[in-house]
Amino acid sequence: IEIYSLHVDCKVTSRFAHTVITSRIVNRANESREATFEVELPKTAFITNFSMSIDGKVYPGIIKEKAAAQNEYDTAVSQGQSAGLVKITDRKLEQFHVSVSIAAASKVTFELTYEELLKRQLGKYELLLKVRPKQLVKHFQIDVHIFEPQGIRFLETDSTFMTNELTEALTKVLNETKAHISFKPTLDQQKKNSELDETLLNGDFVVHYDVKREATAGDIQIVNGYFVHYFAPQEMPVFPKNVIFVIDRSGSMTGRKIEQTKDALLKILQDLRPEDHFSFITFNNKVAEWKSSLLPATEENVASAAALVQTLSARGGTDISGALLSAVGMLDKAEGLLERSIPMIILLTDGQPTSGERNVEVIQENVQKAINGKYALFCLGFGFDVSYKFLEKMALSNGGIARRIYENADAALQLQGFYQEVATPILMQIEMQYPENSIEGLTNNNFKLFFEGSEIIVSGKISNELDLLPVEIKAQSHTSNLTLKEEANVKEKEQVFQNQRYIFGNFIERLWAYLSIQQLLEKAISAQEEDQKALEAQALDLSLQYSFVTPLTSMVVTKPQQKEELANKPTEAG
Repeated sequence: IEIYSLHVDCKVTSRFAHTVITSRIVNRANESREATFEVELPKTAFITNFSMSIDGKVYPGIIKEKAAAQNEYDTAVSQGQSAGLVKITDRKLEQFHVSVSIAAASKVTFELTYEELLKRQLGKYELLLKVRPKQLVKHFQIDVHIFEPQGIRFLETDSTFMTNELTEALTKVLNETKAHISFKPTLDQQKKNSELDETLLNGDFVVHYDVKREATAGDIQIVNGYFVHYFAPQEMPVFPKNVIFVIDRSGSMTGRKIEQTKDALLKILQDLRPEDHFSFITFNNKVAEWKSSLLPATEENVASAAALVQTLSARGGTDISGALLSAVGMLDKAEGLLERSIPMIILLTDGQPTSGERNVEVIQENVQKAINGKYALFCLGFGFDVSYKFLEKMALSNGGIARRIYENADAALQLQGFYQEVATPILMQIEMQYPENSIEGLTNNNFKLFFEGSEIIVSGKISNELDLLPVEIKAQSHTSNLTLKEEANVKEKEQVFQNQRYIFGNFIERLWAYLSIQQLLEKAISAQEEDQKALEAQALDLSLQYSFVTPLTSMVVTKPQQKEELANKPTEAG
């Protein structure tokens, strides 16, 4: 079985990435063989199309509601056939895998398309392409086209498998608003050494970039009546934080996990700013407060906290409830510190609650009641014994986010990386306002916090014939209350994309649908049951209308001899 051509074609237009992977395979044996197509794609992406054509006959993938697809599948397939085509493989990736039997001398072409909105983190966007052909490929090519009307501020490529020879196969062409990156290694360049037919191409191919930002009230782009508004202010004073670290030291954290946690905490302590206040609560079946109140992050206090971190050892049960309620109590007592500062609780745990209150629903309810919208709660789940669903619901119900920390060698870096993302809050209570009677389907436009290096994105549909789209942003910075205003000329904005050759269709409309689905699914996690059903119904409608494989839809992949398989989107919560 020979993969004679593999092409990755990626177009990024104004942060929205559209990636098409085409693999052409021939069976050189004199009997039928299995041809396999395996693609690792970012978890944040939605598959939107798949097809295979065997000797000219096309077998498309059809996207349906998950339950309906499952029923059809169960009827069509005798038990015991593998059903899942997609599984999570890594912290950032999931894998799409399909194989089909092809006759001697036959050819098959696989084509997979997925889309995602690139998220700005720590001052840059990341486009991640996983390269793993597992054999030498005669025609191998990656093409990345980027078009950013705001202008490209910097762009760099990085790869885990580059050699000097392979660098020669990489070209970058960059002007003010466009970039084209091409990677086209010959067979010889792909080889590990000249004797063996082993490939060097195994790992990540990453593009990082950021855009130029002029306007204070962000940047608005419009295509076919849909708009997207990007807002990422720079060089603003940072809010002091009042942060409580709530750290699990139960028995299951023994060994490498507690050591990695200690490493990360020691680095995070060094990153605290002098104007921050902080404290530690550690817990197993008992809850231990390092100090009874928050302390300023002076050199002396940080050194004393570091000494405590060094002594952490893991044993006993897990009283998540008691620990979180202690943290809330400590912030409640610190009222004097809370003027123009950001209070946050960062929980790190690797297990289920086994001591104190064990019912996760009761814990969620009690924590939400205690926090009462006053503080942000971030939940980090270490490994796969945690109930991620529980942590995610608790974080989203309390203005924070959840993250899974993977038990790899880089776990300490994952923890530090997470802290860096939330370390520099520069705005709070951000309201993005648009003319009510002329915008439909507006995505989320109120945000509790904005962290330096990230980006706020709002999208919607301009309903009536507007000439000017006025926007107003209200927010609180550390030093003042801000009001920023901007007007976008609809016709001028529409012109920007008119004659660009690599704009794919109504990309802002698809961006709007993608963002709406992501936000509806996120809201559903922390909503009451009836609301949850309504939010999921909306997300399902959009998933079907724009053909996205989301947690609510399935792609039915048909094969020769009427065989069918399902591609479902896995979620972190399983």
